[in-house]
Amino acid sequence: MTNVLIAGFTGAMGQKAVNLISQMSGFELTAVYAPDLPSTNPTDFNLPVNVQVFESLAAIETNATIWIDFTLPSAVYENTKFAIAHGMHPVVGTTGLTDAQVAELQAQAATQRLGGLIAPNFGLSAVLLMKFAKEAAAYFPDVEIIEMHHDNKKDAPSGTALNTAKLINQVREPHQQGNPNEVETVPGARGGDLNGIRVHAVRLPGYVAHEQVLFGGAGEALTIRQDSFDRESFMTGVKVAVEKVSALDQLVVGLENVL
Repeated sequence: MTNVLIAGFTGAMGQKAVNLISQMSGFELTAVYAPDLPSTNPTDFNLPVNVQVFESLAAIETNATIWIDFTLPSAVYENTKFAIAHGMHPVVGTTGLTDAQVAELQAQAATQRLGGLIAPNFGLSAVLLMKFAKEAAAYFPDVEIIEMHHDNKKDAPSGTALNTAKLINQVREPHQQGNPNEVETVPGARGGDLNGIRVHAVRLPGYVAHEQVLFGGAGEALTIRQDSFDRESFMTGVKVAVEKVSALDQLVVGLENVL
């Protein structure tokens, strides 16, 4: 039996992860973590009585070997550092890590000889979108990204949009797009800029997670789009990650590494 801790278990994604682990053969939810809880009694959260409930990293003592993280951008770095330091394979779905932080975590995991996974998106459609966008960028180097999320999302742009831009950047010569003398009559109208790739973030009620990548060429255009209409769609990817993370010998970025 593989023991699992879920950080951020009170959130929407955390609750989905709790339900997932409870249904997976060979895995057991042994601990959960979230700061500033009103109680540490598992029954107050409809959890089995044997599940440990923690509200601070310092208090965590557990036999879990997998750490699932669906917390906040401001907390994910310290959480993942803690998990690695305590021998838990991290499965991180929280966005907001910088490139420098990822590099530090990968170095820490290498020192510990511990594998783990950071996934900008657990949706299979999003993983395929990123793969297809990278392939298309070799032929259509002029590209912009629009990501659309629910209005409670903390970070912008999304981790998926950033990762899409980084993958495209691997095959695209950096260059500025649009009129070199363009003027924004509304500041920020052209979106963020990653090596000339414009990235736009939309936040609206009713949305969950969506992205489209627009390519333009001489006399033609290509649009690649994915839509996640329900958070349950992410659980297929989380399940794969949980099943395979213990076999990894390094901390990798992207669900495609375990598919």
